[in-house]
Amino acid sequence: MDQNAKRIMDQIEESSHISVDEIYNIAHSIQHEDLTDEATVRSLVRRLSRLAGRPISAGKEDEIVRSIINNEIPSSMEALQRFFGN
Repeated sequence: MDQNAKRIMDQIEESSHISVDEIYNIAHSIQHEDLTDEATVRSLVRRLSRLAGRPISAGKEDEIVRSIINNEIPSSMEALQRFFGN
């Protein structure tokens, strides 16, 4: 992993309290999932919320699910943090 990728992973781990290994496990497990399927995406969002120890409201869950399904996820770290309310 290059330094930039490591820095990003460290930031994600620090802000989410999810280990890099768990992030890789999740990424691997959804690699072949249909991220346009609402049930699949909703399950993933709930799983990540539980792992991070950060409950989210039903409204925020709906917003995240809708954004993923419609491929409208922000691409910068700052925009992601604003999107997730951090």
